[in-house]
Amino acid sequence: MNTSAAWFVTGTDTEIGKTYATCALLHAARRSGLRALAMKPVAAGAQWIDGRLVNEDALRLLAAGSFDPGLDTLNPYCLASPIAPHIAAQEEGVRIETEPIRAALNRLRAQADCVFVEGAGGFCVPLGPDYDFAMLARELALPVILVVGMRLGCINHALLTAEAVAARGLRLAGWIANLIDAQMLRIDENLATLRQRLPAPLLGVLPFDPDDNPAAASTALTLPEAV
Repeated sequence: MNTSAAWFVTGTDTEIGKTYATCALLHAARRSGLRALAMKPVAAGAQWIDGRLVNEDALRLLAAGSFDPGLDTLNPYCLASPIAPHIAAQEEGVRIETEPIRAALNRLRAQADCVFVEGAGGFCVPLGPDYDFAMLARELALPVILVVGMRLGCINHALLTAEAVAARGLRLAGWIANLIDAQMLRIDENLATLRQRLPAPLLGVLPFDPDDNPAAASTALTLPEAV
């Protein structure tokens, strides 16, 4: 039986900094003395490097982790086209299934103290005709960390995502506010509303970061409780 902690990291939308936040979580865990790894079960958008498809987000997660577990384990499904995963999978003749992902996660959990499993896009993004990330998170039985991209509309997106997580019987372990819009108005008021309405603790506020330095930003984070 796996004894290491693991969480599923989702976001309020695409391009809101899930990978950045996941890298920050990795650095925060490593700073606490933990062996930390991340996983990108499904990535859409890759280039050929040394004869294989490689996704940029997967490389970032690899670099931020405690050690190299192998890209095949970190990223079991790597699709070439930078489009919705279920469309890319259909075009490339790939059927995305839980068991290869579960097996890869088990390998990571056997080597690390904690593992962060990063989705793609939002919580309910499809992976196939009758399969999506929400189903994957439920089948892996992982608590969820929600990355909220702080921009106009984020409150509705965050609350709907929290409802979707609860509807699948999963625990929202915490949420991270990522300040992706340097021009956003009333940030403090938006944060206060989210803190009041989201049924989970705020793990930290990641500052607007034009330098893209998740290691520095990690000092703003608290790790979720492993329950």
